[in-house]
Amino acid sequence: MKDKFYQYILKLQDSITSKLEEVDGVAKFQEDIWKRPEGGGGRTRVIENGTIFEKGGVNISAVHGALPESMQNYFGVKDSDFFACGLSLVLHPKNPMVPTVHANWRYFEMYDKEGNIVDQWFGGGQDLTPYYLFDEDATHFHAISKIACDKHNPDFYPTYKKKCDNYFWNTHRNEARGVGGLFFDYCKATGDMSMQDWYNFVVQVGNSFLEAYVPIVEKRRNLSYSKEQRDWQEIRRGRYVEFNLVHDKGTLFGLKTNGRIESILMSLPPHVQWQYDHHPDNGSQEERLLQILSKPKDWV
Repeated sequence: MKDKFYQYILKLQDSITSKLEEVDGVAKFQEDIWKRPEGGGGRTRVIENGTIFEKGGVNISAVHGALPESMQNYFGVKDSDFFACGLSLVLHPKNPMVPTVHANWRYFEMYDKEGNIVDQWFGGGQDLTPYYLFDEDATHFHAISKIACDKHNPDFYPTYKKKCDNYFWNTHRNEARGVGGLFFDYCKATGDMSMQDWYNFVVQVGNSFLEAYVPIVEKRRNLSYSKEQRDWQEIRRGRYVEFNLVHDKGTLFGLKTNGRIESILMSLPPHVQWQYDHHPDNGSQEERLLQILSKPKDWV
């Protein structure tokens, strides 16, 4: 399973980066191959200063070895080895009318000292973070995610949509990071779903990403914007940074397993503002966004 999923994310990375280069029209992804001293490594691809994408990364990694003590405590195990692989992407467009997007699809195995698999699971999801909210964009993103889920189980979309709303929540701000999408984790073999079934589901979701995001980019890429709107984008990007550094499990896992720091932090936007006690004008588009982010909404 780990070999099959790793081969899948290699191909997925190629298809996503090729399409994003085509959409941008100017910028190309810079590739870095890196190795982790304790075992494994990855292939980082970063795009910067394009016509559309100010900064973005589409990264894959496959790491293995002894599970660090901090992670042993987290999982409640002792003297375990692990394997983890996944694809993680974040795209920060320059135009504040185009939303930021994040996605991740991953697979994890844990072993005893004899090398036997004692646990294995899939996880992942995709979510949208607009700065100026076009309701039809959020509906499109969620509709494509729902179609992928419905091909496997009609309960998946409402369940993983709710998990996404709960996960991407800045508790210290009491607001959502964005308009959500899907989030699933610890997807293990049960009576209803084998690991092959979970593989098929995760692949379905991964293959839906470009259809969920690229039409939104194409629709909003040429909209005009002001300096004030750009400032708002950078203020909201600050909330994105806060979530990733305070709450995000993937970031914390990478830091605790001695991952490559440049790859872990590629998710951070290049230009950010933290204005003291900032509040948007009453009745503005910016205020409407905050109102919606204060309570998760059903988009489809």
